[in-house]
Amino acid sequence: QVQLVESGGGLVQAGDSLTLSCAASGRTFSGYTMGWLRQAPGKEREFVVAINWSSGSTYYADSVKGRFTISRDNAKNTVYLQMNRLKPADTAVYSCAARYSSDTRYYRGDLYNYWGQGTQVTVSS
Repeated sequence: QVQLVESGGGLVQAGDSLTLSCAASGRTFSGYTMGWLRQAPGKEREFVVAINWSSGSTYYADSVKGRFTISRDNAKNTVYLQMNRLKPADTAVYSCAARYSSDTRYYRGDLYNYWGQGTQVTVSS
C-alpha cells in the first residue's frame, strides 16, 4: 500500500521560505513521477512542480519557476519542496502525489494515482 505523508506546512510572511517534505512508502518509486499540486480556497487544483524519480528531471509551473525547487532523497524515499520568496498567492493546501509514469503529462492532477493528505501553507502579506 503506497503512502504519502506531507509535512512542513505553516504560516509565514511574504518573502519567507518554507520546505515541505513528502515521505513515500509502500514500494520502490523507480519509474514514478512525484508531484506537488496545490489548491487555494475557491480555486481549482493546480500543478506546481514534479520530478521523475528515476532520472531526476524536474518540471515547474511558470508561477513558481525560479522560486521553488523540488528534490528527492532516494535513501529516505522522500521528496522535498523548497519554497523561497513566498507570496500571498502561494497560499494553498499543498499535496504530494505519485503516478506510475514518466510521460510528459506530469501537470495533469487527474492522472496521479496516489495522494497525501495535504499540508496548509499560508503566506501573509
